[in-house]
Amino acid sequence: MGRKYRQDGYQHEQSGEREKRRSKQQQTPRSREGPRSPRMPGFQEVMRCAMCGNIISKTTEITLESQCPKCHSDLRTCKHCHHFDTSARLECTQPISTRVTAKDGRTECEFFDPRTSIEKETTTPRRVAPKDARSAFDDLFR
Repeated sequence: MGRKYRQDGYQHEQSGEREKRRSKQQQTPRSREGPRSPRMPGFQEVMRCAMCGNIISKTTEITLESQCPKCHSDLRTCKHCHHFDTSARLECTQPISTRVTAKDGRTECEFFDPRTSIEKETTTPRRVAPKDARSAFDDLFR
């Protein structure tokens, strides 16, 4: 007949079994976070257009003539700058001499630094399309 409860105190184990179990636990240290799922989403640093929310590629260098590929609004503006803060004096955290009135218009400010944010990756890598319906069905259960 097997043990009803596994906790110590309900039934006493053989001392040899207890020592084996303790030595096995000491040999395999567990990480604090535990094992990670292979499908855990990663994080990415992205820049989004302030007008339409479109993601701007990292490879795009923002110059004075840069525009959003989707809505064609200017990208070198106060709204896209890291130092833009509506609660700060002149709406900029850097020491600028004059206030820029059009926050969505082009600016030649020397303090311009593109605003980026950290977001979860929500897209998955593209898979090769299955050749037939049967292979697509089998792929669901792998």
